[in-house]
Amino acid sequence: MDWNYFLYFAIAAVLLWAVGAWAAWREKTTMAYTSTVIGLVVFFSFILMMWISLERPPLRTMGETRLWYSFFLPLASIIVYSRWKYKWILSFSTVLALVFICINLFKPEIHSKTLMPALQSPWFAPHVIVYMFAYAVLGASAVMALYLLFFKRKTIATEEFDITDNLVFVGLAFMTIGMLFGALWAKEAWGHYWSWDPKETWAAITWFSYLVYVHYRQIPNHKPKLALWVLLISFVLLQMCWWGINFLPSAQGMSVHTYSS
Repeated sequence: MDWNYFLYFAIAAVLLWAVGAWAAWREKTTMAYTSTVIGLVVFFSFILMMWISLERPPLRTMGETRLWYSFFLPLASIIVYSRWKYKWILSFSTVLALVFICINLFKPEIHSKTLMPALQSPWFAPHVIVYMFAYAVLGASAVMALYLLFFKRKTIATEEFDITDNLVFVGLAFMTIGMLFGALWAKEAWGHYWSWDPKETWAAITWFSYLVYVHYRQIPNHKPKLALWVLLISFVLLQMCWWGINFLPSAQGMSVHTYSS
């Protein structure tokens, strides 16, 4: 599958996701499910064909991981919608997925079949895929936190905070599984489970930050707004872990997680 075909798959998927988001606002539940799921199938078809064409999982470059993030955002959102019927979640995922798709369109990256030995481990693909799903779910929790902090004019309802908590629980669980897969991958590729590489250090910081949110929420008489700020800070740290690390001098030429060169 040539990368030039990405535009056509992306347009079809985004249009289907947009119809699903519109249907959710109109309370046309069946249409929302159907359109969103078909869009997911269309988008994943491109990922699958890229996988076959490259003869490796499309997970090496930032552009390739953005493909997965664009896919997992609507997937995580339709799961949230099916559970809590939050109308805005499908609109959020469509807009954010479109942003990542546009970045890939305007800044295409070289997609080579070449895969360095460290990335040939069977743990590499599940590690990144699970992490991308965790990022998508935690992204939804961050949007919920923004809504509760800046757009909710009345007292924050318990059920709204429960939704935020559940998103964090799911996202943190998948992040933990992703870290375990990463440790197994590191052991096979470099002979040790953890090395405090810059990427690993920021991953640990991010993980502990979300743990702080989870535990702070269990404290009686805690301040809800402070908890939401902790959640937003955690999401900023997550961005640092995902792509911000690439701009740190300490990671240039030193991090074992730098593959683009």
